[in-house]
Amino acid sequence: MTEYTVSPEGVSHVACVGAGVIGGGWVAHFLARGYRVTAWDPADDAADKLRRLVEAAWPALTELGLAEGASREHLTVASTLEEAVAEAQFVQESAPETLEIKQDLLARIDAATPTDVVISSSTSGHGMTEMQVDCPTPQRLVVGHPFNPPYLIPLVEVVGGEKTDQSAVRWASEFFEVAGKSVITMDHEVPGFIANRLQEAIWREALHMVANGEATPAQLDASITEGPGLRWPLLGPCLTFHLAGGEGGMAHMLDHFGPSLKSPWTRLEAPELTDELRNRMVEGCEEAAEGRDIAELVADRDRAIIEVMRVVDNVRKGAS
Repeated sequence: MTEYTVSPEGVSHVACVGAGVIGGGWVAHFLARGYRVTAWDPADDAADKLRRLVEAAWPALTELGLAEGASREHLTVASTLEEAVAEAQFVQESAPETLEIKQDLLARIDAATPTDVVISSSTSGHGMTEMQVDCPTPQRLVVGHPFNPPYLIPLVEVVGGEKTDQSAVRWASEFFEVAGKSVITMDHEVPGFIANRLQEAIWREALHMVANGEATPAQLDASITEGPGLRWPLLGPCLTFHLAGGEGGMAHMLDHFGPSLKSPWTRLEAPELTDELRNRMVEGCEEAAEGRDIAELVADRDRAIIEVMRVVDNVRKGAS
């Protein structure tokens, strides 16, 4: 069992390797929670893009509530990976979803990071077992899979690989909770993790419906935001169907509606991403955006998420 010099509560300095949409979102989250953050990304314009992302996220984070001492001035952009992780007490990697890149980068991070520091990957699809193969101390590597944007969506799914020490999994889960996240500690690796698999099932069916001319992107979005999406913040899919069974709950629901599970409603195999389908999706989303650019959509989304989180929090407090 690895001994970690710093407890999850004692972390004050975090390194973020990779500063794209996900990595930059992690940077914004950690800054808002009062941590000092050192970031590194190999792109020439990474520093400017990262600071713009943090600036864009900061109003929403301020409205949500900053931790004591939180400041954008606590961000340092390192010139090398080694500089970024040299004094880190926790490392979050957020490189592109290419296995070879992940394997190489995590091995470099592992070699450069103090040996008593946990290293986490933001991967959304690769298992830690296949990513940690070249790492000198793989026992301290875990997956810490966030949801976009990481600075607002609380979920993090934590799981280790075959060579990961369970002490690292426990340490990472506790750290993420201290850092303001809602944590699912998975018992073992599952391809795509939990939330991604559910999200991907809906996404694949949405693409099929567009490809077959059955629905437009705008209709698909409205079908969720005006329908089941309103129930999911509090109940999720399982308790939603538990209530669908009336007084008999899930037992009655499964007994009554179970046969319909065999109905050919859904097509979980991904459709062929043809040029035609791609163009339909792009044009449909541009139409649904109604002239708003990405920055405006992000700002609108962040404001809405904050309001939803506040309402859900108030409902939960009232029920307790």
